[in-house]
Amino acid sequence: MAQLPPQTIHRDPQLFYWILLPITAVMILTGVLRYYATVLMQTPPKKLDAKAMREQRSLMHGIALRSNFHVLSEPSFRVRRDYLINAYESGAFLKDPERRGQPPPNPMTDPGAMDGMMGMMKNNMAMMIPNTLIMSWINAFFSGFVIIKLPFPITIKFKSMLQAGVATKEMDPRWMSSISWYFLCYFGLQFVFNFLLGNENAASQMAQQMAGMGPQNPQMFGPGVDPDKQFKTEAENLAVVEHYSVLDSVEDRLLTGIKSK
Repeated sequence: MAQLPPQTIHRDPQLFYWILLPITAVMILTGVLRYYATVLMQTPPKKLDAKAMREQRSLMHGIALRSNFHVLSEPSFRVRRDYLINAYESGAFLKDPERRGQPPPNPMTDPGAMDGMMGMMKNNMAMMIPNTLIMSWINAFFSGFVIIKLPFPITIKFKSMLQAGVATKEMDPRWMSSISWYFLCYFGLQFVFNFLLGNENAASQMAQQMAGMGPQNPQMFGPGVDPDKQFKTEAENLAVVEHYSVLDSVEDRLLTGIKSK
């Protein structure tokens, strides 16, 4: 069976300098500027008062006890568990005991929740506005251009992804359009940002987007969450824990290990 000759497209060499390099440079500069803009727009988290800090740390204490009970002896675990269960059920750690049993306040009236939503909105705007402008720029000036050919073979399933904006059925799937190169830079420049800004300060678009989904104020009890219900749930979780220790029968295990040698 005769093999088809390789497909050859005669392209202007200037496409490399006037399309591929400008798109890459714009994406790198946009990522760096987005990082510094995000840093400038960040608001410092508000300090928690002593009661709110105690409310959070007490719940973390219960979670830590439930996760690491096996390193404690049974009397020590029981003393800690009974103390926390009684405190959780009585509301001793609540920041505002007078509001116990009442519905949580409206998040729209909580200043901390408003700050978190404003921070999320700033991060989303820092993502959406540059991407919209770059996409409009590429569609206006570089739509329909084939700029690069991949050096390795790929299947026909990648054709729609690599040749976005080029409606040609017979073209080799290895050819890449300008819009596809933009998406490749969008998701593949993480290592470049790591080199320019460092691993901790890398201007990753995906990392910023995920960070923008949560509030900036690192509070355990978010807006609309009832801390009293969380305490009661944790008290139930502690009550059903069946204790065992890593030191149980340690002498027998040690002697068995010595005899086996």
